[in-house]
Amino acid sequence: MLNEFKNFIARGNVFDMAVGIIIGAAFTTIVNSMVGDLIMPVIGVLTSGVDFSNLFLALDGNEYANIKAAQDAGAAVVSYGVFINAVINFLIVAFVIFMLVKQVNRLKKAEATAPAEPPADVKLLTEIRDLLKK
Repeated sequence: MLNEFKNFIARGNVFDMAVGIIIGAAFTTIVNSMVGDLIMPVIGVLTSGVDFSNLFLALDGNEYANIKAAQDAGAAVVSYGVFINAVINFLIVAFVIFMLVKQVNRLKKAEATAPAEPPADVKLLTEIRDLLKK
């Protein structure tokens, strides 16, 4: 059993997955900072500071000043404003990730368009062909 575990850990897939998870966690921090610190303030200015998080519906039929007051009173609350904020945040994060992936793909495509040097045997055959033509 110890050998099986050792073989499992030594496989490349496990290391690749671990690196992917670590990079993903770091990338999440970067994307969250980009959205929260760069994009959301601009959107806040463009929407004149509209905050959906305090939009709610108290199911007991009473009026409350805010969600906290409704929850403190024990009322069942549908917090649709928080859901709207979550959807907007998701769309912004998804767009930022889309733009980053698009740029990475563009860079990969630029690298791929560089012509690769042919293998040594192909070069040798090409030289032989050219000599035979002469």
